[in-house]
Amino acid sequence: MCGIVGLYLKNPALEARLGELFEPMLIAMTDRGPDSAGFAIYGDEVAEQSIKLTLRHPDTEFDWEALAEQAKTGLSASLEWFQNANVAVFKLAADESAARQWFAEHAPDVLILSIGRSIEILKEVGLPVEIAERFSLASMQGTHIIGHTRMATESAVTMEGSHPFSTGMDLCLVHNGSLSNHNRLREALRRERISFETENDSEVAAGYLTWRLRQGDTLKQALESALQDLDGFFTFTIGTRNGFAVIRDPIACKPAVLAETEDYVAMASEYQALTSLPGIEKARVWEPEPATVYAWERQGQ
Repeated sequence: MCGIVGLYLKNPALEARLGELFEPMLIAMTDRGPDSAGFAIYGDEVAEQSIKLTLRHPDTEFDWEALAEQAKTGLSASLEWFQNANVAVFKLAADESAARQWFAEHAPDVLILSIGRSIEILKEVGLPVEIAERFSLASMQGTHIIGHTRMATESAVTMEGSHPFSTGMDLCLVHNGSLSNHNRLREALRRERISFETENDSEVAAGYLTWRLRQGDTLKQALESALQDLDGFFTFTIGTRNGFAVIRDPIACKPAVLAETEDYVAMASEYQALTSLPGIEKARVWEPEPATVYAWERQGQ
């Protein structure tokens, strides 16, 4: 059992309050996932031809400034960075493959949590309220955010096993449920040059979507294919640079609720996580249908 929450802002005037609005949603899912928690926030977008990396090191005293100088020289790229707890966000004028290769060779103990133009992923072991406080979630700004609280069932309680999982540019996934064919599918995706950091079944789902998108699928097409190729029970929420999507398996075994107003679209495993949102009493609220893709994305970006 895990908890999922998501918030997509339709009203730009609320973007300065994204973290403030989202924090109580994440904490409300504590009973569904007390082991670890995390979130992917979108905003603070870098320019074209640049990327943003979320990097983590287990040592809270790690010298990020020294690594930034090395990366700037090694990649021959302009670089800006900031630190949040034991995570740093590097903004680089470089491409994804070159950046991944450089960090693998020169900083193998640094974990890349996400790469994209907009995404930042922050996650740790601990109660959701502790994770929110550690990363100052309430003060964060952005356009949309998805989060997860975990109760480990398929693997150990580790930061690496916590959600969200990201396997491609600006793409991430959170999952409530379990997949039965993830081992076979992981091997098939590795042959397609999809890389994995863990043995977690949810990371395989993220990798599958990355692969389908690389084949030219739209997000909707990739998710419809997932209904055919992923065996098991799932509610997925997927974050993209432009928005987010929700899908449940054909049996709809795992719970989900959606709410929409003129200002936002919100998703949660349970309605109680939505009750703190402004105007929720006037929202259109419904349970997503089985095997149906629900997506909200900004156009023209």
